[in-house]
Amino acid sequence: MSPDERKEGPGFTIVDRRGAKEEEPAAPPPLPKPDFAGLALSLATSALFHLGLLPEPDTGQPGPKNLALARHSIDTLELLEDKTRGNLTSEEAELLAKLLTELRVHYLESSHT
Repeated sequence: MSPDERKEGPGFTIVDRRGAKEEEPAAPPPLPKPDFAGLALSLATSALFHLGLLPEPDTGQPGPKNLALARHSIDTLELLEDKTRGNLTSEEAELLAKLLTELRVHYLESSHT
């Protein structure tokens, strides 16, 4: 029997696909090269999610508020700021300072509501 030749049987059909070429799944797109801005933005996104300001990917609804996890992400960014002081480009330092300012404001707003 040749590939894809159908053989009728009682109540079902058998298709012999031996030797048939299977399509390989498409390769996922390459990930961007890791950099400081990506790390800082990832931690900031985590904080915003835990403050309930970003939607759940599956539902589109705001995520559950978890101030402890939000504070942990903010604290991690503060640690990063302390440990990298003097070693960042001006753009990286400015990004980190702006992220921390924005996150602190959102944290205060969220903890008082």
